[in-house]
Amino acid sequence: MKTFNIIISGTGGQGLITLLMIIAESAYLQGFDIKTSELHGLSQRGGSVQAHLRMGEKIYSPLVVKADLIISLELLESLRVISYSDSKTRFLINHYSFPFAGTLSEEDIKKKIDKYIKGPKYLIPASDLCRDKLGKEVVSSIYLLGFAVFNKMIPLEPDIVEEAIKKVIPKKYLDINLKAFRLAKHDN
Repeated sequence: MKTFNIIISGTGGQGLITLLMIIAESAYLQGFDIKTSELHGLSQRGGSVQAHLRMGEKIYSPLVVKADLIISLELLESLRVISYSDSKTRFLINHYSFPFAGTLSEEDIKKKIDKYIKGPKYLIPASDLCRDKLGKEVVSSIYLLGFAVFNKMIPLEPDIVEEAIKKVIPKKYLDINLKAFRLAKHDN
């Protein structure tokens, strides 16, 4: 693998930066060179957030031009990163809409996703699954990571990702995050 490029999109407060840190730590533990960059309204809860991660033998720039994998933690935010995709890009989208007045309806967003996303796309109700099975939807980003890992959408080994989760997540939240990651294996 020369390089593998990931974009994570979502809104402030969804755990996007934590997800970025776990993926970066996993890549580091697997021996990849990595570069990351966070973009847009990081300080605002509910604001649009985007993160880039590149990993491979030798990485010189953190910014992604074309992504191999896009993980979107919210439906509308998936539309904001389409320009980073092509027909080979895999889209992993949390079927969740952040409630804002005046935005597109969920149905309109889905139509645009079908129209403009050319590569493989997976619309997963991760927030609902985590809320129903674990009692907390906040770990939906970790569930999506598990889905990507267990479906070999990302070149990271499950045991390495679990090790990274243990390094990044505070001890009092560790159990629920590991359960969310493992839940994705059983839901495949």
